Parts: sequence; structure tokens; C-alpha cells
Amino acid sequence: MPELLPRLERLMDAAWPAAQRDEAGGWVLRAASGVTQRANSVWPREPGEDPEALRRSLAEARRWYRERRLPLIFQVFEGPGYAPLNAVLDDEGFTRQSETLILTRGLSGNAADGDSEAAAASEVEVLDHPSEEWLLLWWSVDGRGGVESLPVARAILEGCPSLYALVRDGHGEPAAVGRLALPADDGDFGAATAAGIYGMATRPDARRSGYAGRVLRTLLREAEARGRRECWLLVTAANTAARELYARAGFSLAGSYLYRQDRPRRAPTGC
Repeated sequence: MPELLPRLERLMDAAWPAAQRDEAGGWVLRAASGVTQRANSVWPREPGEDPEALRRSLAEARRWYRERRLPLIFQVFEGPGYAPLNAVLDDEGFTRQSETLILTRGLSGNAADGDSEAAAASEVEVLDHPSEEWLLLWWSVDGRGGVESLPVARAILEGCPSLYALVRDGHGEPAAVGRLALPADDGDFGAATAAGIYGMATRPDARRSGYAGRVLRTLLREAEARGRRECWLLVTAANTAARELYARAGFSLAGSYLYRQDRPRRAPTGC
């Protein structure tokens, strides 16, 4: 779906906003104290074609990230429009890492079919803000930093109107969580029609027990209830278990991206 990807890029940027951002030559420079790759990477919204102009923009981006003591990382989407940028990054020795798949599905009244699934979804707690339990479970699974990074992570999560789902195990302990991002609008597409699934995380000892599926179905139902007609989510290509879950839920591949990093060193991970 090539025509869908530019729209999804805008939505993904809105759903995971960085604390700092500047624009230079059609590129969006984003920083959030190193918390997650997405919030600390360049989104080349207009990738560019001229190699010399690309190298000038690259030098400017290097300065911007150096001032913030962050590695220079690009979030590069698939497609021929990114070929000139990729060629320059190849010449400069940028790595390729964290291939991430963009999955989508329509919402048509069947987000959770059957009485048993609806009952299971009703047991999931849906919050307007991430509680401490929600945040700590997600961070314990997906976080790449200490507790000092939690305020930055919370600010990213709350930077877009969202809902936060949490399901408990038989002992009342949080077992799995997920986030539904509800961007205010779809830019050129007018009224808001899409929602994003983020922050899916299950406690390691609670996996393979159906908790993630219950969270996912709940978030899809909440998206439908708010008039959204489609959902997208992101999953690393290497996460086969999650990909199977999302395939069973009706998601299909819409595109992909990867991260390209300058002068490799330890960097934030995750889609």
C-alpha cells in the first residue's frame, strides 16, 4: 500500500512525540534524552535526492545530535524514495538494525467476536493515563534505562491522546499492558480515522496465557467505540511470537522501516 505509507509516517510521528524536535531540509530531528530509538532519531519526511544536499543535511544533523550527546540515528522507511539517502548512509558507514514491520487492519464491528471474548475483554482495565503499575510493567519488559528515565518515557506515552489497558493474573498482579494512541487528526485526511497500538508488553512468567490477546482485543474495541476505522501497530521483524498474535488478530503487512546509526555504540532499542 504505497499511498498509505506517508500517512502512516505522520501518524506514527504524532503517536510517539519527542520532547525536542527541529526541522532541517525536510528532515525532522527528534530527541528525548535517549529514551527509545524512535524518539531520538531523524525522520526524513522528505528524504531528498541530491547527494551533495544530502551530505550537507547530514552534517547539520550530526551537529544537532552531538550537541545533545546522542548518536545520530535515522528511521528510514522502505520505498524507492529513500534510495538516495540510503546510498549516502551506506557511504558513511551507517549500520542497519531493528527492522520493524508496520501492520494494519480495518475495524468493521468484529474487533472481538463472540460472547466469551467480549467477556474476557470486559475484565481488562482501561485507563485514561498510565498508572504506576502500567508504567512499571511496560518499562520492565520494553524499557532500556533506569528509573531516572521513567519521567521521559511517561511524557512520550502521554504526548498523544491515548488509552492504557491492563489485565491482571489470577493473583491480582499486572500480567500484560497495551496502549491505544488516538492522534487528533489524520492531517490531509480530515477527521481522525486511525488509531495505533503501542506498548504491548507481557510479564515474562505470564506469557502464553492469553493475556496479550485480551489486551489487544480490548484496545481494538476501544478504537472502534471512538469511531476509528483502522488500526496500525509496529513489531520488530525478529519477534515471531508477537507477529503470530497480530496475524491471528487480522493484521497484515503495510510496510517496514529500519534504523540506521552513525558510529555504532550502545543505543536505545525497540520499535
